[in-house]
Amino acid sequence: MATKIRLQRRGHKHYAFYSIVIADSRAPRDGKFTEKIGTYNPNTNPASVELNFERALWWVNNGATPTDTVRNILSREGVYLMKHLQGGVKKGAFDEAAAQAKFEAWKNAKVSALNGIKSAEEQAKRDDKKARLEAEKEVNAAIAKKVADKKAAEALAKAEAEAAAAAETEAPAEEATEAPAEA
Repeated sequence: MATKIRLQRRGHKHYAFYSIVIADSRAPRDGKFTEKIGTYNPNTNPASVELNFERALWWVNNGATPTDTVRNILSREGVYLMKHLQGGVKKGAFDEAAAQAKFEAWKNAKVSALNGIKSAEEQAKRDDKKARLEAEKEVNAAIAKKVADKKAAEALAKAEAEAAAAAETEAPAEEATEAPAEA
């Protein structure tokens, strides 16, 4: 039996979610499988992978052939690195403790790199939010200035209208008092 490690599609339309399964190469994509060793969700950022590391390593060591996508997933998760380190232990290049130390160092470097990327993204989001807030403040200040100018113009026009109305009411009263003096 030619055994493959491959993805089995789950989820719904426009939201694919995959199971990582061990299956006969002749079985249909979503058909019968031997064992489920993990899940892969490409919809999250970054894509999330849950993997039974020991079982994946066991299947790879026993000749299961992964598809290209699954090979990339297993490589990112460190399965192939561990297989390589175990090969070095079998050849006597180093002992099991050194292999575990190398694997842990690789894992810690990977985690710190991911944390660095996440912190950079968060900083970029904060900077973008701050820039948008400053732009909005400038727009609001411009609008407030226009409103203040308009209110000042209206107040000036009202004051001029009141002054003109007051001048008109005073002018006829003076004419009325002057007119009887001439008569």
